[in-house]
Amino acid sequence: MTNNNGIYIGKGETDIYLSPALANRHGLIAGATGTGKTVTLQILSEGFSKLGVPVFMADVKGDLAGISMPGKTHAKLEERARDIGMQDYKYEGFPVILWDLFGEQGHPIRTTVSDMGPLLLSRLLDLNDTQEGVMNIAFKLADDEGLLLLDFKDLRSMIQFVGENAKQLTTEYGNVSSASIGAIQRRLLVLEQQGGENFFGEPALELNDLMRTDTNGQGYINILAADQLMMNPKLYSTFLLWLLAELFEQLPEVGDPDKPKLVFFFDEAHLLFDDAPKALIDKVEQVVRLIRSKGVGVYFVTQNPMDVPNDVLGQLGNRIQHSLRAFTPRDKKAVKAAADTFRANPNFDASEAITRLGVGHALVSTLEKKGIPGIVQETTIRPPSSRMGPISSSERQSMLGGPMQGRYDKPIDRLSAHELLLERAKKKALEIERQEQEEERERLEKKQSSGRKSNRQGVGEAMLKSLVRSIGSGLGRKIVRGLLGSLLK
Repeated sequence: MTNNNGIYIGKGETDIYLSPALANRHGLIAGATGTGKTVTLQILSEGFSKLGVPVFMADVKGDLAGISMPGKTHAKLEERARDIGMQDYKYEGFPVILWDLFGEQGHPIRTTVSDMGPLLLSRLLDLNDTQEGVMNIAFKLADDEGLLLLDFKDLRSMIQFVGENAKQLTTEYGNVSSASIGAIQRRLLVLEQQGGENFFGEPALELNDLMRTDTNGQGYINILAADQLMMNPKLYSTFLLWLLAELFEQLPEVGDPDKPKLVFFFDEAHLLFDDAPKALIDKVEQVVRLIRSKGVGVYFVTQNPMDVPNDVLGQLGNRIQHSLRAFTPRDKKAVKAAADTFRANPNFDASEAITRLGVGHALVSTLEKKGIPGIVQETTIRPPSSRMGPISSSERQSMLGGPMQGRYDKPIDRLSAHELLLERAKKKALEIERQEQEEERERLEKKQSSGRKSNRQGVGEAMLKSLVRSIGSGLGRKIVRGLLGSLLK
């Protein structure tokens, strides 16, 4: 339900709406498991879609794809709609595009190694500062040599090459220890076994494909299948952070638009901040603070507001707080912290209310004119119009024939760093071999018994022969690559 007041959330002391013009001031949806966060996420997505605003979200539990289908007749939902005075309540589905890093439950979604960069890759691999320095050396060497790091095996071959030529690279690029190389290779192996290599390759995702509307002007709801992805929380959180950073870097400034260009829901938000270094958290805070001027609203979804650092939490203007339990001292502290973030309502104690809220009820405060937080209200959340729950396999298959059909489904192989290095090394190796044969011939002709050739290799010979050994292995023969992608943006 949307009207001139915005997206209808539910009824408290008054009807509660989310203003489209203030939706890019970000938000927080919090509450314990089973208190109604998923339904709140669903009704907000419906509202944004009706306004023509595309949405991106991760389906952590595998039940959000039902947004694409009309809800089934349900007496309790209809009763709730009547209780809150929702006169135009009806069941309807919304336009959805399904995505999946593994390409099984939706269209594949990929980026290149170069586009992700050494910082996020280091976080993905959980590298320490020294290992991150080696990763930076690998990227710098690839850039200096004009080598494209497109897919996972490009990266692994480059790391191996750096390791085998550490001594020759030290003067220009810095020290590279064998221990660091070994640690990075082990982390890459683990990531590959977990399916993380599927994320790297071509064709790479174009952000415009996340910002589509259908023929009726409704915004597409982009749903990332994340039930399998959650088996690797680091990959999940790093992927979403990469996507957020890409939006920030690529979208133009639009100031304060009448409605967002895209709304981004970050479910299980605590995974982004768990064990994250201060420097990374500072960068996230900066991106969240500045991305609203690009017309993007970011909504963090988590169990506890304390999961989100204060500097980031302070940027989240629209807040929906479902029930929290207060069984332990930490729980009680979390309840008080959540209550203190609201603009107080003299009619009730927010700390007490948070612990007694029923399923489908929440404390809600949305931004009013000039960005002033509204007084918090105990709110009955409106029922969703779309299906609550998963879709069938046949329904999912039919949806894969939408606007993204054939666009990302087939990987494209192309020349990249691994092949270029191998080709260059083979040519140089042949040249070295011819030179050695010529020298040997001259020695034989002169019959110099004391003219044995030194076994000492030049720096260039050592690096190139090492390269032939390292990337001429079975690993090299299996490599798969794609198009240049976003490096030419």
